[in-house]
Amino acid sequence: MPRDPLIGIVGKPSSGKSTTLNSLTDANAAVGAFPFCTIDPNQATGYLQVPCACSRFPDHPEYTKLCKPNYGWCSEGKRHVPIMLLDVAGLVPGAHSGRGLGNKFLDDLRHADALIHVVDVSGTTDSEGKNTRGYDPLYDVEWLQDEIRLWIEGNLKKRWGSIVRKHTATKSTIVDTLQAQFGGYGSHAPMIQRALSTIEGLPPLEKWDDEWITKVVAAFMKEKFPTVLALNKMDHPDADKNVSKIMLKYPNTKAVLTSAITEVFLRKLKKQGFIHYEEGTEFIDTCEDDPENLKPLDEKLLNRIENIRDLVLYRFGSTGVVQVLQAATDLLGLIPVYTVKNIQTFTGGNGTNVFRDCFLVKKGTPVGRVARYIMGGEVTIAAIETVGGVRVSEEAAVEAGKNDILAFKIAPRSQA
Repeated sequence: MPRDPLIGIVGKPSSGKSTTLNSLTDANAAVGAFPFCTIDPNQATGYLQVPCACSRFPDHPEYTKLCKPNYGWCSEGKRHVPIMLLDVAGLVPGAHSGRGLGNKFLDDLRHADALIHVVDVSGTTDSEGKNTRGYDPLYDVEWLQDEIRLWIEGNLKKRWGSIVRKHTATKSTIVDTLQAQFGGYGSHAPMIQRALSTIEGLPPLEKWDDEWITKVVAAFMKEKFPTVLALNKMDHPDADKNVSKIMLKYPNTKAVLTSAITEVFLRKLKKQGFIHYEEGTEFIDTCEDDPENLKPLDEKLLNRIENIRDLVLYRFGSTGVVQVLQAATDLLGLIPVYTVKNIQTFTGGNGTNVFRDCFLVKKGTPVGRVARYIMGGEVTIAAIETVGGVRVSEEAAVEAGKNDILAFKIAPRSQA
């Protein structure tokens, strides 16, 4: 059975990593139970914001009122879908050799499907998170990637002699040999094949020197740990020049400007009834806009709200926190799939609430595989239907807006 996707959040101390994690896991609602079987101490439930299926049907505006998810929540057609986050704390230069808490947290990384690297673009903390001025955060992007590569590379080189001997004796393919070594990181053969296809002129494995091993590990990393850069503290005066340097150096790496501390502050005021705030947008209402429903702010807080509007929200369009999680799931090709019991009414079988269940599934997955994943194993599927009661073959792929609302009919088990 495939497991739930897991997004790792990494970064040096004092980069804003913990604040980013807090802003992503703050539900702002009485959500109730969560769908994951176990949550380790360094794992948390985050909430991915997506357009909900309930908003697709203009002839049925009541769906947005009737949409009551079993997990997460829906607000005016915006669905907040639970997703697992992994807090990988304490990474510092030298982590691959055990410096700081490096070995433990690098080992935790093996379970992540994608990474959000929180980078302090203010330049006010050095590589170990200590206060400074004029630090170049470009270095943080470089050393963190190096630490992960050196960790994988070191594990590989320890056994390289025996790996080559076994590879030669068994006449294995390079993919099979590397899968035996990288399987502990959650790899699979197609992932390794994609990584190798990006390397020009790759010689037979038994002829690899240290330089070739480094190239292979770096290519594997890009496939196994696709990374989004959360360029945090974007409202600092020195941030602009540092953001430009990072984007010029890494034009092919997805980067999102964020102000995690602003997001946490706004969500706190919202909870306390001082503001209306729509996460992921620039919109804030205060008592001046809605005196009947909002509590008044003192002058100090009003001034801070105005500064946030001018320096963050109006300038950048949002705090960026919602967008950085969306970017990470986009890297993985994840889309929401809604499963219902009644394909005509979109209800769960009993009651009137619609679109109760939503799962994040890799785009292009056959619907038959989705059915078995959701049903918990090998079941005999009698029929799969999508909107309008249209029958769908098990081989049909799920896509955004197509075959992503599904009802399954399971054949009864034969009696022995």
